[in-house]
Amino acid sequence: MTYFADLSSPQVAALVDGPRVPVLLLPLGAIEPHGPHAPLGTDPLISRGMCERAAERLAADEDVHVLVLPEVPYGVTRFASGFAGGVHIGEETLHSLLVDIGASLIGQRLRRILLVNNHFEPAHLVTLRRAVETLNFAYDGRVALLDLVRRRHAQRLTEEFRSGECHAGRYETSLVLADRPELVDQALMRTLPHVPVSLTAARSASVEGGGGGMDGLAAAPEDGGFRAMGMPEAYCGKPAEATAEEGTETFSTLTDLLVEAIRELAGE
Repeated sequence: MTYFADLSSPQVAALVDGPRVPVLLLPLGAIEPHGPHAPLGTDPLISRGMCERAAERLAADEDVHVLVLPEVPYGVTRFASGFAGGVHIGEETLHSLLVDIGASLIGQRLRRILLVNNHFEPAHLVTLRRAVETLNFAYDGRVALLDLVRRRHAQRLTEEFRSGECHAGRYETSLVLADRPELVDQALMRTLPHVPVSLTAARSASVEGGGGGMDGLAAAPEDGGFRAMGMPEAYCGKPAEATAEEGTETFSTLTDLLVEAIRELAGE
């Protein structure tokens, strides 16, 4: 089985003492506008797609037992303010929710939990990193975040992702086309002009890791918002160039990154 919630209580109890190390994947994202063409749930859709692919790839693995937890689709999304459909939750709400979920699992000796996130708003990322620290230091967990904006991960992804023009542009729209093409208004998508706004260009001078690259996304201005950044339709990049083929290829790379993170966590 791939999904944690599909198991029975005795099956969960058996995980801890089974022959394989259990690693639980928690898909994360935010419900927010992704242009006029892509679904509000783009971010959790991508996270869920990564988790499902990684669990399938490792289904017969002799060392690791991967299960996908029910996703947490809500996140910190102030950038979406003023657009219909954005559902924002505060930093402390998100932190408390993630810590409660993690502590409950750790208390059942399911200590290895990997957060899989595809919503890159700065305050959201900071909250995820803080939740990981809380679970590891206060609850003795083995919790990690697959942080795609870190340079070592971003350099393996597409040119548009690395450029920072990656909100509902070619990168994200291609991923949705690969998984749920019926959710994309493809006729409208093909008419959308390039919006050359790089989220990384708005970084502060104190970007962790020395500046530049996708690490800069984690320091985009918190008081801006999509409109203030020059994204009047809540997208940047080139969604008109999106293809399912590119999405399939990118999902493969994302799955590679996730499988590597799973194996690293299982070895701790």
